[in-house]
Amino acid sequence: MSSRASVSPTYTILGLSYLERYGPGFTTDDVAASWPQRLPYHLVYTAEREAYRNLVNGLRPPRSATYRNPFREWIGAQIRADAFGYVAPGWPEKAAEFAYRDAAVSHVKNGIYGEMWVAAMLAAALVSDNLDTVLQAGLAEIPAKCRLAEAVRATIAARGKHRTWQDAWDALMVEYGHYHGVHTINNAVMVLLSLLYGEMDLGKTICIAVMGGLDTDCNGATAGSIIGAMLGAKRLPERWTAPLHDRLLSIVAGYHDNRISDLAQRTLAVAQKVRAEA
Repeated sequence: MSSRASVSPTYTILGLSYLERYGPGFTTDDVAASWPQRLPYHLVYTAEREAYRNLVNGLRPPRSATYRNPFREWIGAQIRADAFGYVAPGWPEKAAEFAYRDAAVSHVKNGIYGEMWVAAMLAAALVSDNLDTVLQAGLAEIPAKCRLAEAVRATIAARGKHRTWQDAWDALMVEYGHYHGVHTINNAVMVLLSLLYGEMDLGKTICIAVMGGLDTDCNGATAGSIIGAMLGAKRLPERWTAPLHDRLLSIVAGYHDNRISDLAQRTLAVAQKVRAEA
């Protein structure tokens, strides 16, 4: 097996580490303090790298997110959402709050809202297998008039107008195709399309998210995370789980080689603590 760690799952483990170390009351400053301790600078990118540089140079949040950071509404925060949804099952408001605290280190506006949106959907997905319920939970946690919310509503509407995800994607890109390939908004549209056309099938959902292009690894992971939470562990197809061999490598210092089952138990322990402190 390759010893190469993927960057995207790293942020799920990193989020779990904040919650384990600082508890549910962790702050944006706690997140900022953790990055230089836990993340190798050369393995983070775009908004995260600029924010990391700013932190090392003495800037604190929220300034760390804005100073010389043209990537501050890109997808980086959105892919950091998972841990915050996992530890707040049935509590999308708390998941979105955790996500906000995390995202504010490196992002602003729709960059932050993307992480809040995904975290809230994940929190809802753990207790509901109704897609509309999950989607509305995410939409409820971001500003109604922000560009991301408008794109989410447009994508949901497109599902009723187009028979295939490809036709819907082409139509939506007339409005959202001008964004950079790793911006939050157009990638959120792709994630949402995969959920809407994936028919609650894990493989189909992931494949649609990837086939749409843009930030393929991030979109496939986010879509798969949401559908996986809705299905539950016992309903995940073995063809997707067996090749993982219950192992996850990360670039987080002190958390390089992990058993997925151990991470699940640790996440459950944090979720119980979050609920107990409600």
